Amino acid sequence: MTRASGTQLLLTCEHGGNRIPRAYAALFRGAGAVIASHRGWDPGALQLARLLSKRLRRPLLSVTLSRLLVEANRAPHNPRIWSRFTKALPKDERARILERWWRPHRQAVEQAAAAAVARGHRVVHVAVHSFTPELDGEVRNADIGFLYDSSCKREAKLCRQWAAFLRRLDPALRLRHNYPYKGNTDGMTTWLRRRHPEAKYLGVELEINQALVGSRGWRRFQEHVARSLA
Repeated sequence: MTRASGTQLLLTCEHGGNRIPRAYAALFRGAGAVIASHRGWDPGALQLARLLSKRLRRPLLSVTLSRLLVEANRAPHNPRIWSRFTKALPKDERARILERWWRPHRQAVEQAAAAAVARGHRVVHVAVHSFTPELDGEVRNADIGFLYDSSCKREAKLCRQWAAFLRRLDPALRLRHNYPYKGNTDGMTTWLRRRHPEAKYLGVELEINQALVGSRGWRRFQEHVARSLA
């Protein structure tokens, strides 16, 4: 979706699956429940991202590898890029994992953003994620969280407008900003903000409550997200 205004949408999904490469299966022996849980991936995120891609006619860059091998939404210097299953691996083995399993997605997103900027577009990057309804005893009281850097006025305005459109389509939705996480911490959008000025790049992480996934209104919810973004 490229608008006459010169805005181009970039869609990504960093936690779309929980696949473990065969070469590392031994590290995760007996960990099937963890891999299947929200700690291993973002249920529903890839399904929504694919629908957005189809409805808005934009390509999707996604990761279906489990975040437990390497965290696609973290910078390589962040210790949290490694899970308890991989943090003790030798340094050279972790370097190989980064090169084989982390870097391709990061480079693909970087290149897509840079190419759009080079063509004179402003990039609107939507990274689709999902969050568990309850974490450490805290029940999350939102259906959607819009994560952005609150110091970026254009990002804040974009998210306010998007939320307003979505609220018109479904007034019952609980919409919150920079919840359940902050939008300016380490992540793909933060990484790209450091590489492009605000006039050329706006990054939003869309967080959806996993309680919605597979519910009776799940399909309608996805269509509303696509329509409001368009």
